[in-house]
Amino acid sequence: MYISATLSEFNPGLHTKLMAQRLQLKLKQQLSMAPQLQQAIKLLQLGRLELRDYVQEALDSNPLLEREGEESPDPDFADTDFVESKESSADELSTEEWLSSQGLGSTQSSSASSGYILDSLPDQDDASLQSHLLWQINLTSFSDIDSAIAEAIVFALDGDGYLADSIEDIQQSLQPEVSVSAAEVTAVLHRVQRMEPVGVACADARECIQVQLAALPQDTPGRNTAARLARDGLDLLIDGQLDQLVERLNTSKEKIILAIELIQSLEPRPGSRYDNRRDEYIVPDVYFLQQDEGWGVSLNPENEPKLQLNNYYIQLLRSEGKKESDYLQGHLQEARWLMNALILRNRSLMLVSNAIVQHQKKFLEDGDKAMQPLVLREIAAETGLHESTVSRATTRKYALTPRGIFELKYFFSSHVNTQDGKTVSSVAVKARIAELISAEPVLKPLSDLKISEQLQDSGIRIARRTVAKYREALGIGSSAERRRNQRREKLRHF
Repeated sequence: MYISATLSEFNPGLHTKLMAQRLQLKLKQQLSMAPQLQQAIKLLQLGRLELRDYVQEALDSNPLLEREGEESPDPDFADTDFVESKESSADELSTEEWLSSQGLGSTQSSSASSGYILDSLPDQDDASLQSHLLWQINLTSFSDIDSAIAEAIVFALDGDGYLADSIEDIQQSLQPEVSVSAAEVTAVLHRVQRMEPVGVACADARECIQVQLAALPQDTPGRNTAARLARDGLDLLIDGQLDQLVERLNTSKEKIILAIELIQSLEPRPGSRYDNRRDEYIVPDVYFLQQDEGWGVSLNPENEPKLQLNNYYIQLLRSEGKKESDYLQGHLQEARWLMNALILRNRSLMLVSNAIVQHQKKFLEDGDKAMQPLVLREIAAETGLHESTVSRATTRKYALTPRGIFELKYFFSSHVNTQDGKTVSSVAVKARIAELISAEPVLKPLSDLKISEQLQDSGIRIARRTVAKYREALGIGSSAERRRNQRREKLRHF
């Protein structure tokens, strides 16, 4: 006799558990970047000095790479496998040739006779804030995605260590390679702010002081009062209104003084100590040229590293055994990738620069008041590039124009609506505000409300608080401050 029974009769719970366990096949799409694309993206976001250092490091580590024009043991030998063409030299001008074509004379004479002076910026070295933070990121237990976010934050810092870009801008700059939420960017930002120097990557001095106070031990004398002062009374502290601070914070004058001493011991500009203030002339990446048929763009060949393959090692590659061949073959592939990435970088820079020139012709001819509103999305649509690529191509890249040297980011600006339904660039509105203030009565300066009314009379719809924001961005004081300054000047000359 055979006794048969189902599994459920012996153990119904086990039967249900086993039935719940099953194999499922899922298909998931995941974006994976090739090494060549990763290198091209990295090179595009580098500034001139960083690109120079990157190429020099590649030259030092790769025997198959050399600068164009260097002598090879066999100059008649040519690498027939490498067929990538370089940018045409017909589109390149030297700085002196550009200045001459624009009627500005030579580089030296332009600053003396034409009043045209190249802007300068602090030189970056191995002790820069950027390199110091990147070094810390490499030593921190970041995930790959968090590490990419942290690096994007570091590249968005200004010279004082403040965060120059918004959370949305950083989030957008990571796409399409890395897709993250604003909350993820904010979480990583808080971790970066606690790195050395503490308070880096904050929006302003107020937030920087608050972060530094929060990082101090809880038993630090005056810490709690200083935190309240930084949050609620920094405006009174700047104006030196001690009595009003005591009243607002509802505490004693002794505690306020102790808190002020603690705040004064902090560093509101965490990036300043990494700035060695050695001036170096900004060398433009592109020239905006005024030609008979309109405006054009030319790359600056002084900024373009010209590389070639070393013929001797290529010959050696074809004659050596497998072990040596594998070693040289890897370096050959790296050299080709780098050369192609440099070509792609220049092409992207030219595409974006040409599109910018077509939009900003009026600015080049008439100045700030003629600046047109422009966003990354428009240039991306016209060039076929992604918005993040346009952002990388315009960050720390400079254009030499007849009106001066400008970062390519300068040509992008938000807009203000006009009465007839059109838009005007915020840069143009700032120029108009500066013009109104410069023409105001000496002892009766225009208030922000009056400036807003005059702009509305000219067709620009703008609120008083927006006028105040633009005026502060221009470094111009309020009407009360301007009135006090005028009175001081009058008394000084009395």
